[in-house]
Amino acid sequence: MGLLGRSLAMLLLILVWFFWLPKLGAQLPASSSTAARALDSRALDSLLQDYAYRAFVRPRTGIVYDGVVPSNLTGIKISALRLRRGSLKARGFQAYKEFEIPVGVVVQPHVERLVLVYQNLGNRSSVYYPLANYVYLAPVLGLLAYDASNLSAKNLPELDIRATGQPISINFSDVKAVPDGSVAKCVWFDLHGGLVNFSNLVSRNVCSTFEQGHFSIVVESIAPSPAPPAGAPTTQVPVPRSGGKKNNTTLWIILGSVIGGLALLVLLGFLALWVVGYKQRKQMQQMEKAAEVGEALQMTSVGNTKAPAATVTRTQPTLESEYVA
Repeated sequence: MGLLGRSLAMLLLILVWFFWLPKLGAQLPASSSTAARALDSRALDSLLQDYAYRAFVRPRTGIVYDGVVPSNLTGIKISALRLRRGSLKARGFQAYKEFEIPVGVVVQPHVERLVLVYQNLGNRSSVYYPLANYVYLAPVLGLLAYDASNLSAKNLPELDIRATGQPISINFSDVKAVPDGSVAKCVWFDLHGGLVNFSNLVSRNVCSTFEQGHFSIVVESIAPSPAPPAGAPTTQVPVPRSGGKKNNTTLWIILGSVIGGLALLVLLGFLALWVVGYKQRKQMQQMEKAAEVGEALQMTSVGNTKAPAATVTRTQPTLESEYVA
């Protein structure tokens, strides 16, 4: 019973492993895709803060300094602006790139000076801020505040800035035309990427916010149009290529299934060999036991050959007259 239980447990383990392997293979492309992205959005903010601070060669308050990103982030633009906390609240700041900061902006926690880091993610917007069922009409712009007490510091936490009167305006300068039948919307991402908020445009290409974060203009994806009648002219509309991920997923599923199937066949072969050997050992044990229990026969010589001989003889026949007195 113990051997049978172990055999069943081994077979169950094989089956579980076989069905689990293709699922693992199907998840690999997503993990590989995530690893292929050099940075996530939070790590990107930290890196851009470092490179924006490097632009302060001879820092002056109230002057915009454009920074330079590393070569693997080509397409992203950054700038840095150092301000006094009191001056920001009392005067605001007009035309910091696409941002117009009104009076009444408060900063928490208390600092003497702060740096406003500007981000323009350009053609990498959808990489770091993917948005399902929506298409970007403008690049993602970021406005983040940091402490300015040490301009060589890295990995600084963001300060909390909020407009208490008029909102901060964002006048997007590079906006694609809105497709027919679509309605453009403002989108705001909080610093941790867990909250996404949609709102109406204030005016053409202008959005507003009361706090920092990342912003853009988007429209909902347009569903495919029905097929035109035969003979009617067709217009080709560029469609984002997403077949690569599906093909990769299918490839990993097939590869996982093949590897799992081969492994299962090998293990079943070993299991079959073990079962055959087990049966043979069982038969040998039974034969040996029968040999030990049975009565041994005496051997006698018949010519040049030895043969077993019985130790007793048959009962001798007697005549009935012998029992008559």
